[in-house]
Amino acid sequence: MNTNTNALTHPAAPLLGRTALVTGGSRGIGAAVALRLAREGADVALTFVNGKDAAADIVRAVEALGRRAVALRADSADPKEAEGAVERAALALGGGPDVLVNNAGLGLLGPLETLTAADVDRLLAVNVRGVFLASRAAAARMTEGGRIITVGSCMTQRVPGPGGTLYAMSKSALAGLTKALARELGPRGITANIVHPGPIDTDMNPADGPFAAGQAALTALGRFGTADEVASTVAHLAQATYVTGAEFAVDGGHAA
Repeated sequence: MNTNTNALTHPAAPLLGRTALVTGGSRGIGAAVALRLAREGADVALTFVNGKDAAADIVRAVEALGRRAVALRADSADPKEAEGAVERAALALGGGPDVLVNNAGLGLLGPLETLTAADVDRLLAVNVRGVFLASRAAAARMTEGGRIITVGSCMTQRVPGPGGTLYAMSKSALAGLTKALARELGPRGITANIVHPGPIDTDMNPADGPFAAGQAALTALGRFGTADEVASTVAHLAQATYVTGAEFAVDGGHAA
């Protein structure tokens, strides 16, 4: 589908007629992205692991916007499930996905000497291998105008203190993957970009949590961001036609 024509035909819903898969879409940034893409006109599939009820709530919210939605249980740590979620989303929504948002991820912080081999395997399985496999599966189904958008981290740009070795490594790998995808898929008219959130107010990292003041102080704006602020950038990239291989900091100046 030509995204330029679609935007001109439906200016209030530029993603109308397109399908999106948001991994880890039951809460936080993923949920905000799923809802924002639905508001822009897309039908949405989202994956979850433990948040079945939360995922069902997002499905109902998307449907209330007049769009189709489905929640799929899929663990990105499992190679078959990471790839299979793409096929299941396509079957449920009748094609696509036209937009893949790689949002599912794990956060694990701690002193270098405390990280075990099992920690390394689990984190890389979800944060790197799962993203690669989902992207490969989606790219195989995408036509011209396809979009792959990955959620990285401000810690790829600046690691403000100790304890972030494994997490920063895993998210930094996604920047390289994104640039390589952009080169490989560009001739087919498919774009790939990555968004790096800073401290974002979610249930996993609330703006009133015990470590929030220190995190906010590391940003130029002196505050946490919202999931909706990240989602707005993702929605822009889902529509942008001449942006690929790029990194976008939505971090309040964390890397400034």
